[in-house]
Amino acid sequence: MTCNVALFWVACLAIICFALLAEPRSAREAIAASITIPPGQPATDWSFAASVYTYIVPDSHNYAQPTLKADRGWLHLEARYNYEALETGSLWVGYNFSASNKLSLNITPMLGGVFGKTTGVAPGLRGSLSWWRLYFYGEGEFVITTDKRSDSFLYGWSELTVSPFDWLRAGLVLQRTKAYQSDFNVQRGFLVGVNYKK
Repeated sequence: MTCNVALFWVACLAIICFALLAEPRSAREAIAASITIPPGQPATDWSFAASVYTYIVPDSHNYAQPTLKADRGWLHLEARYNYEALETGSLWVGYNFSASNKLSLNITPMLGGVFGKTTGVAPGLRGSLSWWRLYFYGEGEFVITTDKRSDSFLYGWSELTVSPFDWLRAGLVLQRTKAYQSDFNVQRGFLVGVNYKK
């Protein structure tokens, strides 16, 4: 397991432990109370998000990685392209858990189907922790390929950002991917994000 993937799972475990210990309730009550819908949003309302990450890869071709997300209460749906591998799409379904006090915690275990140049199934987990203007996000998945089991792989993405303004965030990112080959088992770099309206 690479440093990035190990850090992701350690961070997820720490987040879960913190959430369970933050309130003097049993673990079962804490988990049951953590399934929430954002304030003012009825359980029947959908929320949607779209993002496109651009990868500038030295000595190779650059590419874009779009992701579409839809959430309704506990239900999480997601579609990705060029994520697990180039010219490969994936469709996901997950279960949203969230809790907030001074810190805001979101965890979504997911299951996905991968198709295209790489085919298979993938259990995954995404989680975030935010406080003030600091934001940690991590996700990981294990892609079990249907062609050759030896081609199965672990993917991880982690980012730590700060938002000096509501519309801007910047920070560091770590990634382990099969989308392209590199000299490093874990790629690292800078991240800049801009929000427009919502």
